[in-house]
Amino acid sequence: MGLDQEREMPFWAHLEELRWHLWRSLMVITLIAGIAFWKVKWIVERVILAPLHTDFPTLQLLCKIGSCLPAHYPRLQATSPSEQFVKAVVLAMAVGLIGGFPYLIWELWRFIKPGLYRHERRALRGIVFYISLLFLVGVLFSYFILIPFMMHFFAQFHLSERVENIWRIGDVIGLIVQTCLVVGLVFQLPMLLWGLSQAGMLTSRTLQQGRRYAIAAAVILGGILTPSPDVLSQLLLAIPLWGLYEVSLLIVKLSERRRTRSHISISRGAC
Repeated sequence: MGLDQEREMPFWAHLEELRWHLWRSLMVITLIAGIAFWKVKWIVERVILAPLHTDFPTLQLLCKIGSCLPAHYPRLQATSPSEQFVKAVVLAMAVGLIGGFPYLIWELWRFIKPGLYRHERRALRGIVFYISLLFLVGVLFSYFILIPFMMHFFAQFHLSERVENIWRIGDVIGLIVQTCLVVGLVFQLPMLLWGLSQAGMLTSRTLQQGRRYAIAAAVILGGILTPSPDVLSQLLLAIPLWGLYEVSLLIVKLSERRRTRSHISISRGAC
């Protein structure tokens, strides 16, 4: 279908096409979730509970540099008849969403792409890869860096020595899933700021002038998005957020230089 035909499609035809893109994405996510539910016990033992074991890579690395964390984690329990089943379904859906995220982005790109001009397609080349990569990096960062420190803090914190920590397995699964998904989405910051710059809503100068506010916002978001109230966990998220802002600034600068060179070349060609 040509670009002109695509632009002349009626509104309801666009909605129907979008529905099929989303339907295919849902099928892929459901398939991955089904496989995850089939292997849910393995996922819980080898993935969800792995940060609670002393042989977890992050904890082993800390021990090698002389900063071993004591591994005295609470006992786990389920407090309702349906808790384990419900959380198994939630966990499977989360795995399906994480695993199917690149395909979802690809389907959305396939829906948007026909309505773009050629120069817009060139500017967005590789966007599916970059969005998927940033999401994956965010998920891995939260799992290997944030979660071990959060779990350690919660395990070691006591209001009184007479109070024993006994964790609900549903809460542990919910905390890990929530952290991974939220941080994965937060790591889309470079793509968001780059998109705003492409739309002419901000420039590299604006980002430079707002650096101090970005640092303050990173610290505040680190406190809000990190379920753990300890300062170390909040800084572990705030520092990468600041780094993502600096990366975004660099990307916007490079994009502006490329557009400037392109405009100069066009002007010379017209002369």
